[in-house]
Amino acid sequence: MSDPAGWDWLDGAATVSGGGGDDPSPSFARCFAGPDGMRVLAVLRAMTLDRALGPDAPEAALRHLEGQRQLVAVILALTARGRAR
Repeated sequence: MSDPAGWDWLDGAATVSGGGGDDPSPSFARCFAGPDGMRVLAVLRAMTLDRALGPDAPEAALRHLEGQRQLVAVILALTARGRAR
């Protein structure tokens, strides 16, 4: 079994669940619905995706931020997918 290329790994994110095999994206959409949920997503985006480290940032800090960005990107993608359903 090979690793998915590019953004294809996101397609597999919807299969992760609590054991029921159901798509978790509707749960993400409900969790982040309303003004509080929108604020949380905006803060997560500002802390990760909209943040830039300087040229003197250590490699460990870059890797840490990139991991955070990946997690926030998955949360945003699942939330958007759940809203589109």
